[in-house]
Amino acid sequence: MRTSLKLSRIQPSATLAMNAKAQELKAQGKAVISLAVGEPDFPTPEHVKDAAKAALDANFTRYTPVPGIPDLRDAVGGYFGRFYGVTPPREAVIVSNGGKQVLYNLFTALLNPGEEVLIPAPYWVSYPDMVLLAGGTPVPVPTEPEDDFLVSVEALDKARTPGTRILVLNSPSNPTGCCYSKAQLDAIMEWAVSRNVFVVSDEIYDQLVYAPAEPASCIGWWEKHPENVAVVNGLAKSFAMTGWRIGYGVAHPDLVKALSKIQGQSTSNVCSFAQKGAVAALTGGFEYVEMMRGNFKRRRDLAMKIVSSWPGVKCPNPGGAFYLFPDVSACYSEKTPDSATLCTRILEEALVALVPGSAFGDDRCIRFSYAVDDDTLTRALEAVGKVLKG
Repeated sequence: MRTSLKLSRIQPSATLAMNAKAQELKAQGKAVISLAVGEPDFPTPEHVKDAAKAALDANFTRYTPVPGIPDLRDAVGGYFGRFYGVTPPREAVIVSNGGKQVLYNLFTALLNPGEEVLIPAPYWVSYPDMVLLAGGTPVPVPTEPEDDFLVSVEALDKARTPGTRILVLNSPSNPTGCCYSKAQLDAIMEWAVSRNVFVVSDEIYDQLVYAPAEPASCIGWWEKHPENVAVVNGLAKSFAMTGWRIGYGVAHPDLVKALSKIQGQSTSNVCSFAQKGAVAALTGGFEYVEMMRGNFKRRRDLAMKIVSSWPGVKCPNPGGAFYLFPDVSACYSEKTPDSATLCTRILEEALVALVPGSAFGDDRCIRFSYAVDDDTLTRALEAVGKVLKG
């Protein structure tokens, strides 16, 4: 069947593909453990579900304004005011079907054909393909595990060309879990603003940061330079609401109007009663988030202890999210020369599903999520370690 040429330039999601392979093996009766998908293993908080149920009972089931119901847009502004001291007005906020749609719409609204987007690598798998779908050119900027996979101003300046339009930042990072400090973030933002490079800051994991690391947001830079910055966030990770598809963005009001135009012609509004649940999440207590954060930190420490015993493997200690991204290239051989081959071997021999680092722009590494219980995590990593040591 004939499809558009632009589809030939993009790849299916590697994380979902690996998870699908794991599901096939499970269907064959094999005890596969999947550490491939980035999804909290906790249920959505009760008060959030109760708010959505109440909205259903009140028949709040019709179309809503495309950029979100007013009380949810205000709640988003209140969230940033609560945690970062900057309260964006309603007209600077848009609510979309997950943070993914906010990102997609931003690239569509901002890019002209061929304009370049700097993407520090390793990166979340969807960034380059979203840029390609929007007609832009993704430009990976490599980083090193010795630097916690964090990009430097010098590397960005080297990669910038007259065609550079956007810089994508993601902190804490998927796939590495590493975080920029406020000082590091400020230095990058100074560089970007001074060179008129628009910054898209993906902060979806900002509530999952572990001491001594501290959350750092670009919302203050948005307040000073709204024409140069957009901040993207959502409820999937911090409130275990992956299936609810609630993401939001803060941008210049004129850009929000452009995003609303795109959304209005594609998906229209987010699910009505899910928005009511999101209001409850953002305006209620964050004790549940603190509970998840404590559990993820313990699992991070458990996973790091095991990974550190793998010979020749290097892995930065992540300050947030729920991923490890170890450099396992010392384990490559003629039979397993790259991350994809190694992940296939691990799945077949250890029955553990991981994601190859090549999907994230760094073939030296593999990614796994520690969003599973302690016992499952221990069994999975010990099985992976046996394959690597073999």
